[in-house]
Order: sequence, then C-alpha cells, then structure tokens
Amino acid sequence: MVTAQLGALTSANAGDGTTSTTAQRVLVDFKDALIDYKATSLDVIGMFCEGMTTDTGGDIDLTIAKPSMTMEEIDEGTTPKYQHTALRNERISVKEWGMAVAVTRRMIEDSRFNEVELALNEAKRAVERHVTKHAVYALMGIYNATLGTGYTTGTSDIDTEGEVNIADFSKNKHGAFFGASPNTGAPSGVRLAEYGEYSLSELDTLGTHYIASSGTQGGATRDIAMEDITQAIELMGAKGMNPDTILVSPSHMRSLLELSDFTVTFATGATGTTAAGAGDEEMARRRNSGIVGSLYGLKVVESAWCPQGRYGIFDTSVKPMAFVERRGLTVEEANPGFGIVGSYLSQRYGLKIVRPESGVIVYSS
Repeated sequence: MVTAQLGALTSANAGDGTTSTTAQRVLVDFKDALIDYKATSLDVIGMFCEGMTTDTGGDIDLTIAKPSMTMEEIDEGTTPKYQHTALRNERISVKEWGMAVAVTRRMIEDSRFNEVELALNEAKRAVERHVTKHAVYALMGIYNATLGTGYTTGTSDIDTEGEVNIADFSKNKHGAFFGASPNTGAPSGVRLAEYGEYSLSELDTLGTHYIASSGTQGGATRDIAMEDITQAIELMGAKGMNPDTILVSPSHMRSLLELSDFTVTFATGATGTTAAGAGDEEMARRRNSGIVGSLYGLKVVESAWCPQGRYGIFDTSVKPMAFVERRGLTVEEANPGFGIVGSYLSQRYGLKIVRPESGVIVYSS
C-alpha cells in the first residue's frame, strides 16, 4: 500500500479553510490568473530614484555640490580670491533584507501542481512589494519601525518635524524634503541654498515642503485642493525645480473626478471645444497605465501604494531619492548541496531622499 505524502501547499494542511494555517485550502494552477496585481505595478525606483551601485557595505556617503561660487569685482593687476564649491554630505544606510521561501523536498516530489514555480513567483512579487513599500514610505515620510522610515523616535511621521530633526541622520536615516524653518538646520542652512533672487531668509519664510491639506472633499483620507498644488509649485519653483508629476491614491482620484474643473480637462479639446469621447479615452488610458491626466501641466499618476491621507508633487527630472544597490537579489543555499530546498532570497540596498527641494508632500491634518 502506498501512502501519499502531501506537500507544504496542498489541501491537507487546510485546517479551517482559511489562510491562517501553513497552506491554502485549495491551490489551483491558474498561472495566467496569478499575476502581479496592478496595485504593485508602481515603478517607484525608476520614477523617483537615481540608481547607484557600490562595492562597499554599510553606510554610503554621497557628496552633493551647492551653488556657492560668486563673481567679484577686482582691481587691475590683482587676482580674485580663490573659491571652493560648498558641499553637502548625505549618508545612506545600506542593509540586507531576506526572505525564506517555503520550498521543501516533499513539495517537489509530491505536488500535483507546479507549486515550486508558484512559490518562487510569489516570492519575487513579495520582494517587489517590499521595495515599493520601503521607497514610498521614505518618499512620503511615513513612520515604520521595521523599515526604519519616518522620524525614528517612534513618536511621529516626518511631516510634523522641523529641519533641525530632519537633517539629523541618527533620527532620520531615510532623509526627507525640507521641514519647517528649513534655514535653521544644524548647522544653519545645511541643506538650503539660495536660488535666483530668493535669499535664504525668503526661502525660509516660504516654509516646509510638508503641507497640511486645505481640502474638504471627503475627510482625512482624500482631501485635495488646487491651492495646495499651486503652493507646491511655488515652493519647488523658488528652489529651481519644475514639478511634473502628482502621485495620488485611489481615494484622491475619486476626489479629483468629482471636481468639475478636473473632469473638464477630459472633455475639452485643444481649441476649447468639447471633444466627443475624450473622457472615455482618458479613463481607458488610466486603466492601462495608471496615468490619469494632467493638472496645471503636471502628470497625475494613481497608485494604491500612495497612502490615503497624503499625496506628493515631484520633479522627476531631478530624482529626489538615491537607491544604492550593494548586491542584487540572489538565491542562497541554507543547506549547501540541497539546491532550492531550504534556500532563501536576499539583497542588500539602501535608499534616501537626497534632493530635498524636488518634492512636496500634502497630508491630511
């Protein structure tokens, strides 16, 4: 008599039929149906990060030049004073992240379906979800103890902090956009630089790049207002940036669709006359790419990775964040000689906002 040995993902471990046990109750090999959901398709690294690689581990120091040299009037026969570029240092913490995949020899030998392929595909999606969440939390300034994002004392998100705490690496390892009183960092003005006709004091008066929403459409999860977007354009423009992208959540998308000024852009042609079917075309494009349309010339991108209570305006031509890869995703053997059985995936990377002038976060108060 032959007794079947059931795999890790077969129905024997179903228990009460929920996912609370070690396996799903039923595993069906619908490979085409097991896709990476659209919610995970935000290419946050390509959109917001400047990719870098390094051969050293641990913390990485990046040096960024500040506009500092000036012309001076000189007397005939004399030479001007030698000047040097003022530099700003950003330290990026590079860490290792890993995940063990539940692939056992029993699974390989006894599975009726291709469970190994499904497990590895899901592991790959889990890595993508992790990196996307990590980058978005750092970008939006959300506190998370596991990821180490936000203001790491554990008391608040970064939007409530001033520049003096934001610029402190020990409290904020992932960086942030300019905080309240951006010219009062330690040392003073460590990240802020004069631009155009704006002095440091004038830029300081403009204030933080974390704006409390003035919208009242639908409560804390989807407040959005045009005046917040225009304020963001002013904040970034005064520092030499040209915002081109707005990242919103589905909740904010609902608010935008309910604003008549926004929906008109779907139905108005270049000549100012109504273009039949324009709204349908825009919504079809949204379903396919996540790009909704534009506001004041800014591309509106919808993603479920954007938190309900905040959205961001960015200049993606100047990537706000650096993504440093020490080692890409690799499969390692926990037990040498056993191959994929008992193996795990790991990668070593770090990320940080290094261009504090190229983004503004609007949050619901």
